[in-house]
Amino acid sequence: MCTKATIAFLFLLVFTLQNVQALRPSAVAGSFYENDKENLSVYVKTLLENAKTFQKQEINAIIVPHAGYVFSAPTAVIAYKTLHKKYKNIFLIGSSHYADFDGASIFTDGNYKTPLGEVQVNQEIITSLQKSSPLFTYIPDAHTKEHSLEVQLPFLQTIYGNSLQIIPIIIGTSELKSIEQIAQALKPYFNEENLFVISSDLSHYPAYKDANAADAQTLEALSKNSPKELLNAMSKNENLFIPNLQTSACGWSSLLMLLYVTQDENYTYELLDYTNSGDTKYGDKKKVVGYGALRIYKESQKFFLTSDEKQELRNIAKLSLYEAALKNKKISLDADKISEKLKLPVGAFVTLYKNGVLRGCIGTFEPKEPLYKVVAEMAQAAAQNDTRFEKVSSEELDKIELEISVLTPRQQIHSLDEIILGKHGIYIQKGAKNGTFLPHVAIEMGWNAEQFVGYCAEEKAGIGYDGYKNANLYIYEAIVF
Repeated sequence: MCTKATIAFLFLLVFTLQNVQALRPSAVAGSFYENDKENLSVYVKTLLENAKTFQKQEINAIIVPHAGYVFSAPTAVIAYKTLHKKYKNIFLIGSSHYADFDGASIFTDGNYKTPLGEVQVNQEIITSLQKSSPLFTYIPDAHTKEHSLEVQLPFLQTIYGNSLQIIPIIIGTSELKSIEQIAQALKPYFNEENLFVISSDLSHYPAYKDANAADAQTLEALSKNSPKELLNAMSKNENLFIPNLQTSACGWSSLLMLLYVTQDENYTYELLDYTNSGDTKYGDKKKVVGYGALRIYKESQKFFLTSDEKQELRNIAKLSLYEAALKNKKISLDADKISEKLKLPVGAFVTLYKNGVLRGCIGTFEPKEPLYKVVAEMAQAAAQNDTRFEKVSSEELDKIELEISVLTPRQQIHSLDEIILGKHGIYIQKGAKNGTFLPHVAIEMGWNAEQFVGYCAEEKAGIGYDGYKNANLYIYEAIVF
């Protein structure tokens, strides 16, 4: 017969064994990052102290790379440096490198651990997610060796200490419908109380210059807050047959999931930093991996368009283009059938491409007409009035692609530090001369702020590279689709 002491000992033993098992230990400490607690702590704190700073925003999500710290930590830390408040929960989301399965695996077997200590996992939310959708299961093999979530933890532990509480999610599916359903299940948690950390590197293994070009395409797509644009960018990169390019982003399914959450709302995807492994002393420029740091936040006063409104404008632009090329006429539109937001006086550019090459581009900043009329007029003008090109003929129409850039009002700036590359376009005015570059130009060309403004002054305004120094500078944003 067992004594009370024996019963107590057995209970303690069972409790201890359960807790030993209920833990996801470090899998890549000592390889991806420092295994020594003291050295790791000093390293991460030093990175945070030295990282460049940005204006405060109420951040809903960040996108960060997950390579070995010697390669990607200096980029990742820039996104972490922008976090300035505590969150109730942090949804840590990455795409599986080791297991393929339909849905997402959420860790139900206890807490995570790194050399900096144990990280609390919110099992209550995990249970709720599992009840909400059969796509949320626990696949042990998805977590055992996976590094994409683990490497983010030392940053979060250093910032939040013992108050850190995570929901570790690994997406194992490449089915678009499943990814969209995962996004719908997670969307109720995407609010001011919680932070989503999306773990993904960018291009894998092209040469340095090719990586810059491919990653610029991916980052520009993210800035448009559109799942369709990300998928298109990945397809374009694939169709370029870039040597050694294995993927545009290893965590593309996680990035796509986030875009499904944020689409049709006025979220900004702000690029904070971009590098690739070739920029480090350990990297080989012949085969690189790209790294981007972004933060995502809502701008309540910002003009934005839903997917339906964008499609409505695209239909108007296409109809105007066809009327111009086929009949040399302007289209007639019934204002009563136009969405109310499209009746606001907003500037826009319409750009035409033929087989991927520029075929015409005309726009206006200060319209006196509503947006839908501006788009119709600019589509016709791009086809017929761009003096750099012949008029678009009816025979070309099936080869023409449309791109619309809806512009926010200009704001004058007095320092290049006010320019956020990838977010802001630049408009330069000096006397009767002026010129502009749309926001994506800086990213596509790999320019810094000075080059962005300098080349605009030289190539667009015709006032010389340094002419901007005594000209009026303005910034604006563009909704490109």
